[in-house]
Amino acid sequence: MARRPRRNHSPAFKAKVAVAAIKGEKTMIELAQEFDVHPNQIKQWRDQLLEGATGVFGETPKAEPEPTIDVKTLHAKIGELTLENDFLSGALGKAGLLRSARK
Repeated sequence: MARRPRRNHSPAFKAKVAVAAIKGEKTMIELAQEFDVHPNQIKQWRDQLLEGATGVFGETPKAEPEPTIDVKTLHAKIGELTLENDFLSGALGKAGLLRSARK
């Protein structure tokens, strides 16, 4: 038996199938044959649609607040890293290991 390649369905297609399953006019088997999708997949999409429907009428999920950025700490870290970089490039230049320091 040949294995079917993996298919990616669009959100619109999933919604269409899930809504048809919710309507209940056809059985899962009939829907599976009509849309060429496994009945378990239709049930999963239907359950996802029902779970997500509360978000349409309820409160929107609250986004996590962005962490406060301490600019002074960041500037101090930048200064520290710049100082280390300058020190190391000077040491490599004196040792003859850095090409740009020779010129």
